[in-house]
Amino acid sequence: MRTIDFSPLYRSVVGFDRLASLLETASVDAAAGYPPYNIERTDENAYRVEIAVAGFRPEELNIEVKENLLTVQGRKAANDDQRKFLHRGLAERNFERRFQLADYVVVTEAALADGLLSISLKRELPEALKPRQIEITTSVQPNLIEGEKAA
Repeated sequence: MRTIDFSPLYRSVVGFDRLASLLETASVDAAAGYPPYNIERTDENAYRVEIAVAGFRPEELNIEVKENLLTVQGRKAANDDQRKFLHRGLAERNFERRFQLADYVVVTEAALADGLLSISLKRELPEALKPRQIEITTSVQPNLIEGEKAA
């Protein structure tokens, strides 16, 4: 079996470190290729997941975030009774895509345009975890001669 090196992913996509480690241990599923998707870093703490959902209407798509797991589902309404296909090349089948999100990554927006579902993500660290400057104070008081006491 072939091993895939995900180290470039660790360096370039901050916030999806856990996703890469899950991919390393996951088994390959034949249906995992549908629908195709992109993960893009748009800013230092912002990402975008784009999923190709050609043929799906907004009401046929469902996006849910629960316990750092982003789940995107597509459920096509069964309306093929009146249609007679000579060739059916568009894979308008039901799907479910799951993305493990890093801590403090939240979904900020979802939009459907030109057959692409774009989900914007942002990493929002709580104030307690953000770096902060600590002022340095000294206990020595200036201009005191040895043996004098401060007033």
